[in-house]
Amino acid sequence: MKAILVINSGSSSIKYRFFQIDTYSVLASGFIDKIGESESRLRHAWQNEENKYEEIVETRHVPDHRNGFDWIVDVSTKTLPQGKKADLFAIGHRVVHGGEVFSEPTLIDDNVIAAIRQMIPLAPLHNPANLTGIEVARERRPDAPQVAVFDTAFHQTIPPAAFRYALPRNLYTGHHVRRYGFHGTSHHYVAKKAAEHLGRPLGTLNLITLHLGNGASATAIRDGKSIDTSMGMTPMEGLVMGTRCGDIDPAILFYLGRTTGRTFEELEMMLNHESGLKGICGVNDMREIIRRARSGDGNAQLAIEIYCYRVRKYVGAYFAVLGQVDALVFTGGIGENAALIRMLCCKALECLGIVIDSRKNEASSPGVSEIQGEKGAVRILVIPANEELEIARQTCDVILRGR
Repeated sequence: MKAILVINSGSSSIKYRFFQIDTYSVLASGFIDKIGESESRLRHAWQNEENKYEEIVETRHVPDHRNGFDWIVDVSTKTLPQGKKADLFAIGHRVVHGGEVFSEPTLIDDNVIAAIRQMIPLAPLHNPANLTGIEVARERRPDAPQVAVFDTAFHQTIPPAAFRYALPRNLYTGHHVRRYGFHGTSHHYVAKKAAEHLGRPLGTLNLITLHLGNGASATAIRDGKSIDTSMGMTPMEGLVMGTRCGDIDPAILFYLGRTTGRTFEELEMMLNHESGLKGICGVNDMREIIRRARSGDGNAQLAIEIYCYRVRKYVGAYFAVLGQVDALVFTGGIGENAALIRMLCCKALECLGIVIDSRKNEASSPGVSEIQGEKGAVRILVIPANEELEIARQTCDVILRGR
């Protein structure tokens, strides 16, 4: 039996998942957080001989990602029963920013690592951590081929009219200032699942996909390809998010700099970590916001209204861009689980053929579900996100093509 290990390395965390290569069933998964702090935590789940999942939680001091990777391998080796143990076929890495260099998943070598390192200025919070995961995995498992799967790759089909900003041309040619988009792996995955569910080739479909979680983005897909997306040069642009502001007037920053004396670093911190839902009502967990709103909290009610209003604006804009839409797709933690948010995001869009059925919307389903009303011309789908599975599949495809 062979397995693919998918790694999502953060600045102080490692998320991972082992997939059996022939069925893509999950053999083991988990995460380590608080790497570098006094006490780190590992939450690890694995499939036993009866194909049921068991879970353990352990704590210890993990000084760096190398120790973390060793801990993951050690626990996985000890917990998987003999019948589930597998040879490592390949390792797939989530990499946030591929710039204009990478438009598809890529087998990792020294040149690829150098290119990812050169793009650190475009993603200073993410690419260094992603690189650390790659370097540690190559060091610990030099025998396993490794593949980088880029969040930005799916959006490399966006045309210049959509990705260029109305700024001096040399900022694009000399400093790479343009729209890149993110969550591409998720948008691509749910687009393919939508095509599978609808029984049509992806290349024949026009979709609007909504990845709604603590980070949130919308994508317009024509004939199976991304042609516009709400996140921009950074993940800050677009929809209102948990702690990110989304679209704002850029002159606000100049005004705040003059009137408050805040530095660029302080303003960047505010827009990324203190804004969005948290900025409006004090919390960024949509479950808590909905609870507070139902209890009469006016700030929570306003946060929901602003959040859903922004989504509706993007749906309307992308409908105009596409001209015709086969399906509207919800995914992500909020998109999959918050029926109230889905309902409000579709509010007053009947003129576009988007009609939600309240009973279907409230019903839960483990797989793909349809929630449009009988009079709706546009299918409305709820599709569980599974970026790790998509990374595993793309990793396998790259290795097999290379062979």
